[in-house]
Amino acid sequence: MRYVLYLMLPLVLTTGCIPQKETVYLQDQDERKNYENPYQELTTITERYVLRPNDLLYIQVNTSNPKLSEFFNPTRSSAGNNQLNQSLYTYLIDDSMQIDFPFVGKVDLGGCTLQQARERMEKVLEPLVSDAHVKMRLANDSFVILGEVGRPGRIEMGKEQITIYEAIALAGDIRTFGKRTRIKIIRPEGDGYKTFFVDITDKNIVGSDEYYIYPNDLIYVRPMKAKSFGIGETFSFGMISSALAIYLTIRAITQ
Repeated sequence: MRYVLYLMLPLVLTTGCIPQKETVYLQDQDERKNYENPYQELTTITERYVLRPNDLLYIQVNTSNPKLSEFFNPTRSSAGNNQLNQSLYTYLIDDSMQIDFPFVGKVDLGGCTLQQARERMEKVLEPLVSDAHVKMRLANDSFVILGEVGRPGRIEMGKEQITIYEAIALAGDIRTFGKRTRIKIIRPEGDGYKTFFVDITDKNIVGSDEYYIYPNDLIYVRPMKAKSFGIGETFSFGMISSALAIYLTIRAITQ
């Protein structure tokens, strides 16, 4: 039985323990740098994100004439308070990349970023009002995260631009056996999808193109191989305790 214990201990120590380099964020890994860091202010995500079918846009038209502004922005207070019902300003982009805007009709936003869509709306409004200023933002700025995280599911970004670390924090952080060195991100792009991997243990990701999360991104945190063997977070302690208990029991019987 003593020999069985000796054989089990190396297995416990090698499979039950996770190397620190697999779990610590933002390590100095310059020797295997995989990310391009421009070390300058990047174009904001909302300026780079290309609108897609089924996106929801919050649009408000302001002019120097308050009466004219009300013409384009129907107002109604929520029941019991003076807060504006923002759903009145929300427009769905249909499958043909068009929105149906009051008094204007169909507006094609195909291939537009938010800034380009804003400029297109102002141009469409020119025949009706010369000094229109359009405010526009995404009303459905969310991402989906699955796998080894505390709270998987669809999560609202909460602001126009967030980092991969903020996304993970919103999901309750990565669990013990989540693979931090190879997180998969599937991003809608053009008519298809772009798939790439990020290593959040590498500090060089900061400021790179892979540092930010886009609306509608799918993030998947795969489990480490140890979990596929049925190893839990208390595996090492439990196995050692069991092995010692069996060893001591057999030893007491055979002495």
